[in-house]
Amino acid sequence: MAEFPMTQQGYDEAVKKLEYLQKTKRAEIVQRIAEARSHGDLSENAEYDAARNEQAANERAIEELEFQIKNAVVIEEIADNSAVHFGSVVLVHDTDFDEDVEYTIMGTTEADPMKNIISNESPVGQALMGAKRGDTVTVKAPNGEYTLKVLKIN
Repeated sequence: MAEFPMTQQGYDEAVKKLEYLQKTKRAEIVQRIAEARSHGDLSENAEYDAARNEQAANERAIEELEFQIKNAVVIEEIADNSAVHFGSVVLVHDTDFDEDVEYTIMGTTEADPMKNIISNESPVGQALMGAKRGDTVTVKAPNGEYTLKVLKIN
């Protein structure tokens, strides 16, 4: 069985999003379908086709969220910052680019790489898990290996 590690906040947000998709968005889409249907011939009705496609995408999103919530494992916050763990905010020095980068380690459902919120299952997340301040870790990325030095853990 698949498990989805989440923070309590991430779990609460997933439940809230599911409720929105089920109650609000689903009703809006049904209304758009009814309106498009009232325009007549459905065979050449782009508005109807678009609404039906949106309905299918919404139902898939609902199914996915229901599965994630059903299989969620809420990870308790750990106050000990002696080693990188789920929920840690880690400042590292990328030796290849000679720059400091801050990552937040979360589960796959909460990851947002554009905001440097990375999954504990990503190459960087896996390399950092369990590392201590001052450690140098090797990241095994698809396009080669590189090293990061852990500067700070929050």
